[in-house]
Amino acid sequence: MLSVGRNQGAGAGVSAGTRSGAGVVGRGVRMTRVGARWRVSRPWPARLRPFVHSYAGYWEATTTPYRVRLVPTGRAVVVISLGEPFARVHRLGEARADGQVTGSLVAGLEDGPRVCDHPGGQEAIRLELTPLGAYRLFAVPMRELTNRVVGLDDVLGPAAAVLAERLTDTRDWAARFDLLDVALSARIERGPDPAPEVREAWRLLADAGGAIPVGRIAAEVGWSQGHLVRRFTEQVGLTPKASARVLRFDRAVGLLTREGANPTEVSAACGFYDQAHLNREFRALAGTTPGRMALARVAEGALAL
Repeated sequence: MLSVGRNQGAGAGVSAGTRSGAGVVGRGVRMTRVGARWRVSRPWPARLRPFVHSYAGYWEATTTPYRVRLVPTGRAVVVISLGEPFARVHRLGEARADGQVTGSLVAGLEDGPRVCDHPGGQEAIRLELTPLGAYRLFAVPMRELTNRVVGLDDVLGPAAAVLAERLTDTRDWAARFDLLDVALSARIERGPDPAPEVREAWRLLADAGGAIPVGRIAAEVGWSQGHLVRRFTEQVGLTPKASARVLRFDRAVGLLTREGANPTEVSAACGFYDQAHLNREFRALAGTTPGRMALARVAEGALAL
């Protein structure tokens, strides 16, 4: 990849920034050291901003096996593998499938934690999509992807392999992002439009950090609760109630990882009954405690294990 040697080509792009741990390498591309890996980012076009939450490439200069736990964020994830694939991706508590290899993948919305094992030598592009952005990009009922990880080609068909091959063969990250922007824009523009009522329901939930009753949302959009639940689940993946739970948890994670955060104050700010309620939700959704989560380095929904 990158013609003659993947890491050689990628490393050349960061040489000016390695001493400080970060660098701008041209055309808006920025590389930042994140542990043993480099994170490569560039602002995505305005036309994609309603649909894309985050957007970055990753690569390792050295081969270091690692394990991370992914926690629910209220977003769908696409990983386009350009190097070594994940060895295992499984829900916490599930029996592992020995020999499972997962390359480019799609993960729908989750309501529980997932563990990812990687053998090292990663090079990939990772996107986080808003639920309705994912609905437009994937053009399938989002409930079919809830709590599931599937191959990217299972969703996008043969075009997925073509895109991954072109990205792998492209020499620099700016050109890679150019290719990705064109492919995403074309697919999203052709995708199904979410119902305006579902779009408004998601906006109300997200703006409130999940702290809004489903009955009030149904009244705001003019649907019965039953109709809202059916259409919302089809186009978002989780029910409104489950989405509210995940969004409230995600907001609490963000507040707890701030310096000097107080769990009691976070509980009240996020709409938990008390700190015991906060603790129960963290165990259910992340498999850990708020205190351990606050001490961990959380990056894009991932905790290093």
